[in-house]
Amino acid sequence: MTDHSSTSIAAPEPAADTVARAARVVAPGRVEMVAVDLPRPGAGQVLVRIEGCGVCASNLEPWSGPEWQDFPMEPGVLGHEAWGVIEALGEGVADLHAGQRIAWLGNQGYASHEIVEAETVLPLPEALDGRPVPAEPLGCAMNIFRRAQISSGQTVAIIGIGFIGAALTALAAQAGARVIAISRRQESLDLARRLGASDTIPMEDHWEIMREVGRLTEDRLADVVIEAVGLQWPLDLAGELVREGGRLVIAGYHQDGPRQVNMQMWNWKGIDIVSAHERDPEVQRRGMIEGIEAAADGRLDLDALLTHRYPLSRLGDALDATRDKPQGFVKAWVSPQEDGQ
Repeated sequence: MTDHSSTSIAAPEPAADTVARAARVVAPGRVEMVAVDLPRPGAGQVLVRIEGCGVCASNLEPWSGPEWQDFPMEPGVLGHEAWGVIEALGEGVADLHAGQRIAWLGNQGYASHEIVEAETVLPLPEALDGRPVPAEPLGCAMNIFRRAQISSGQTVAIIGIGFIGAALTALAAQAGARVIAISRRQESLDLARRLGASDTIPMEDHWEIMREVGRLTEDRLADVVIEAVGLQWPLDLAGELVREGGRLVIAGYHQDGPRQVNMQMWNWKGIDIVSAHERDPEVQRRGMIEGIEAAADGRLDLDALLTHRYPLSRLGDALDATRDKPQGFVKAWVSPQEDGQ
């Protein structure tokens, strides 16, 4: 994991017992650190000191400043992959304690502290002590894997080997599937090999990819194709690579506009289409529990998946890296503690 904490930006030292710090996106591509009153937990809530928060690619669209996005955003907003330590309990909270390390479902994780509903709290096992644990994206990977219904002996093509694609490569290979990984960067294909992919194909030429998948499968094509990019071309490619009667799983987050699909081909093939994004909090929570367990027992390799760490004050750099994919990049996370707080 690459440590990018050496150039953290100093901020005035507020009274630690009354003030929290948060990153606030104030304009397209611009973040400022702000001081806010330290929140107090109400009934059924806990106050968490955040240790870190993963940076999600879904942040990139609002970060770019589309017409629908209002600025400045609320402090901490966009951060939804946080983990940390309970500092205080609200009235009526049982079965939790101060000092307990947890993850949760939230949306203001780009900060030093967050108020969390106790019912969303997920305790972290001792096996993950001292480790970054972005449970929300781990849960996304587990939920996509469940929806994909991958079984031993199947051929699974995964288009896009970022964080989600890499995690799914590992899970599919462990399930006994033959994984064909397709991605732009050679280092991503190398990672897929290390995580269990049987074959890799550079995502360069549409027709060459089709020919290669045909060659590898004796023209049967893939039983399951997972599109994990979120752009039009990979979605088009996914439809081409799935076999008749197969399953096309849309894991990419298509947030930048409408998509067109070749419905004639999809109909003719008789394929199952799965949009594997979950909005039910209980389903999200279940996936997070499974993701924490998979990280704790080594099925998901956190060292391979979390590659770039930044201080919270450099959230803008972390977001830019998520967009630009520097050498060795899979996923970034930010840490308030590296700002000296």
